[in-house]
Amino acid sequence: MRVLNYLELEGRLERSGIGTAAAQQRAALATTDASVVTSPWTGGSPVGAVASGLRGRDVFRDYDVAHCNVIGPGSVAVARHAKRTGTPLVLHAHVTAEDFAESFRGSTHLAGPLRRYLRWFYSQADLVLCPSAYTKRTLEAYPIDAPIRPITNGVDTDSLAGFADLREEYRERFDLDGLVVFSVGNVFERKGLTTFCRLGQDTDYEFAWFGPYDTGPQASAAVRRWTTNPPTNVTFTGWVDDKRGAFAAGDVYCFPTKAENQGIAVLEAMACGKPVVLRDIPVFEEFYTHGHDCLKCSTHEEFREALDRLAVSPDLRRRLGENARETASEHSLSRVGEKLVDAYGEVTSD
Repeated sequence: MRVLNYLELEGRLERSGIGTAAAQQRAALATTDASVVTSPWTGGSPVGAVASGLRGRDVFRDYDVAHCNVIGPGSVAVARHAKRTGTPLVLHAHVTAEDFAESFRGSTHLAGPLRRYLRWFYSQADLVLCPSAYTKRTLEAYPIDAPIRPITNGVDTDSLAGFADLREEYRERFDLDGLVVFSVGNVFERKGLTTFCRLGQDTDYEFAWFGPYDTGPQASAAVRRWTTNPPTNVTFTGWVDDKRGAFAAGDVYCFPTKAENQGIAVLEAMACGKPVVLRDIPVFEEFYTHGHDCLKCSTHEEFREALDRLAVSPDLRRRLGENARETASEHSLSRVGEKLVDAYGEVTSD
């Protein structure tokens, strides 16, 4: 089976969660017998495809299944080509209106129109994949006129190998000492930025957010406020070249996100054996258990209490971290690969 695994705007999205998810899909498929192409275009780009078309040749490459990860015009073109040619089409729902809100300036106001667009776009699929049962329920409420199947994004443990060796280097680089409460990923208010910073204000622990942030016109007011004038014990590192350094430097992973479709960085922290503190939101119910592999919180006071408990109890940190590592092992890329191939088999057999 030859599969198109398409990530539109790949160069711009490689540092995003969607970029990580697509990279993990390809790594997962490498453990199977599926053959993967990453561009639908003859010549490898839209420009090359146009040139091919002008010479009377095919614009699109040959593949048995089209699997698109983004919702832009290139993916729309792939979807339309799939319909014309009868090629099975799988659309991966990494984007919902709910997790688009509070991501950048004006995004909350665009969530309504985006929901209508997503209803149309995802309904073209023969099968919609999504990272969680929570996302499936969200899409069904739009509603989406296509079958929907949850498949975990998984976690690439190979990409984290040797992380512990980088602990001293990254703590020294960012002047971190003592217990470090940390987060990893793009800095958005939706991901709990204000909660993270206010916890820093109210405690004596070091806080570090490893990941890029925008201070330009697209940045939300909250992002500009906190990243330009953070509490004295809160560090925003910006982009780091090796994510292993972030997971090495931090001690307690704190993720007070308001909306999520799964959260790959949570699984990465768990795979590194870190104790994890999460906001108690519906998506995490299906994956994690409070008191077993994480601590879940709903209020500022609960977050602070959780951090205080972890700070004074190495045994609690160790127990949660060990259980978290076992949880992460259930999301291996080999399992993801099997589930993807099963999904492709379903749409090609119809």
